[in-house]
Amino acid sequence: MPRESLTSKRERAARILTELEHLYPDATSELTFHTPFELLIATILSAQATDVSVNAATPALFEAYPDAYAMAAATPEEVEPYIQTIGLFRNKAKNVVATAKHLVDHHDGQVPEDFDAMLTLPGVGRKTANVVASNAFGRPGIAVDTHVGRLARRLRFSRHDDPNKVERDLEKLFPVDRWIFLHHALILHGRRVCHARTPQCASCTLAADCPSAGRA
Repeated sequence: MPRESLTSKRERAARILTELEHLYPDATSELTFHTPFELLIATILSAQATDVSVNAATPALFEAYPDAYAMAAATPEEVEPYIQTIGLFRNKAKNVVATAKHLVDHHDGQVPEDFDAMLTLPGVGRKTANVVASNAFGRPGIAVDTHVGRLARRLRFSRHDDPNKVERDLEKLFPVDRWIFLHHALILHGRRVCHARTPQCASCTLAADCPSAGRA
């Protein structure tokens, strides 16, 4: 199969973006939050877990620990009962308490808007930082989770498994002012149509521009 030119790939990306805008015009985060701190903690908790399970646990968690100061004063063992229905809850309890303490010690209890500063928080990588920066502060970014990575590879927009490399590949193809929408729309499409094991290619309206259609 001949290698696709960057121009052709960008044209295909534009068509896919148009269709995603038609399918998911209001695509946004499905995590429930009211403050940047709540979004940060919810996103840390969402790693290898569903947004549904996180949203079920966080109301009681945030009632008990509404801000960084309150959570920083807790021990991981005190936080664990609030999140024990979420996968890897013991390790996540350690991370959220450590993150809260870092916010108190270095940022007056506030989530920093600076992206690089966010990356210094315990348990925070580029995906989490992109989710928080884009949804809480409007900073353009593409958060690459398992859905975004899978769709990027199936659409032949990236050949990489490394989320950071997938992020860079997608940034080259899509306009910066649509990055935030793009990652939300790809997540929704991955959850609803382009499933990991049984993608619904026959009913997928992206199929005409997807090299993997029928072969994923």
